[in-house]
Amino acid sequence: MAASSDAYWLALRRVRGMGPRMCRLLLEKFGTAERIFASSQEELTAAGISRPAARALVEFRDFELLEKQLCELPRIGARLVRWSDAGYPFYLRHIADPPPYLFVRGTLQGDERQCVAVVGARAASDAGLRMAERLGLELAAKGITVVSGLARGIDGAAQRGALDAGGRTIGVLGSGIDVIYPPEHRKLADAVIAGNGAIVSELPVGAPPAAENFPGRNRIISGLSLGVVVVEAGEKSGSLITARMALEQDRQVFAVPGSPLSGKSRGSNRLLREGALLVECVEDVIEALSPQLLTARADGGKVAAESPAAVGVEASGVGTPSPRIPTGAIGAFELAGSDAGEVETLVGCLKNDERLHVDSLIEMTGLGVQKVLRLLLELELKGRVVQHPGKLFSLA
Repeated sequence: MAASSDAYWLALRRVRGMGPRMCRLLLEKFGTAERIFASSQEELTAAGISRPAARALVEFRDFELLEKQLCELPRIGARLVRWSDAGYPFYLRHIADPPPYLFVRGTLQGDERQCVAVVGARAASDAGLRMAERLGLELAAKGITVVSGLARGIDGAAQRGALDAGGRTIGVLGSGIDVIYPPEHRKLADAVIAGNGAIVSELPVGAPPAAENFPGRNRIISGLSLGVVVVEAGEKSGSLITARMALEQDRQVFAVPGSPLSGKSRGSNRLLREGALLVECVEDVIEALSPQLLTARADGGKVAAESPAAVGVEASGVGTPSPRIPTGAIGAFELAGSDAGEVETLVGCLKNDERLHVDSLIEMTGLGVQKVLRLLLELELKGRVVQHPGKLFSLA
């Protein structure tokens, strides 16, 4: 019996030597998992993967076990979302090592780009828990989806806050989609799904919450989000891994300051020393991410989901996807309404080879915070300005 289409996708991560980066390389070249497995060893090596990995792909035959796993998904209320599906999250698709597929319970929206992650210590302080819950509640109240790891402590508090506001939240597991960890968060997971949110995992059904799974889980948390807020983190916290991955993915990193007398905040305070943006209230997050949030809301709150074909993967499967602003977003702004003199004043302060902080631009132009932010957004939409992590800007 021939393997199903979804079984070929699962097989991508079962082949020895095939990691997420290599999967993305092949998907950009061939377009679908079926085409990858139908290719010869010579075609696979020509695409840029190693000979041992190419040989393992050609020789893979263990599809029966994968078909059994797929049959389990309806029973546990889950489904498979593939990298090529329109429902695959937009920002996650474009990281260097995206999961080729996700197991999903609940509502995962491929066209949703207004996500912020809130993460932190499992053994959090009472103050940290209150702050996380407040951030989750206030972000959700502003229509932003809160992403976290459904873990004890900060993660769970932030997601409860989002639910209390009637908002959406996404929980990313370091275990199989059917294994909620910690076990006492099963009711929280059910509430996330009932609240129009989602629980997601890239791991096989039944996979335990092993320590080696969590770094991969953390890259998904940051990959789904515009920015990552670290509320409390020790010196060797997993939240610092999430922050590092966020920087690698060109995401904004935030941190809530904590008492130097508490070991629970040493990691988050170190992030602040290294350039993370300080967060004392939700407005600090909203202000820093306002250009991206405004772009995402330009089409009435959501932007159209783009399949790989729409962002660079042609019908033949060849091409490299890259994030871009949909043309519909530009028309939603009053671009012509800006004073030409103010635009030129701002542009005159910017350089191609130097990145300037938004505060410096506000001081140099004397135009005020809201005016500078609006003009920068308009110039970014026109392709004249590039925003870099840390609210830094340069000419395109």
